[in-house]
Amino acid sequence: MNVMVDQNTCIGCGLCCGMCEEVFEMNAEGKAEACRSADDGNRDQVQGAIDACPVSAIHWEE
Repeated sequence: MNVMVDQNTCIGCGLCCGMCEEVFEMNAEGKAEACRSADDGNRDQVQGAIDACPVSAIHWEE
């Protein structure tokens, strides 16, 4: 399950990284990115990060 962080919207707060470091990390520009795909073991944490993102920058990729 792929997840995407919109780099134009992300404000670099790091909340998603704190919620699911298995999938999210901060890049050199200080913005979050999905470094790995989500799986059944962390799907709920990823959804939590999507729901908690203050600028709605994270989305499931179709």
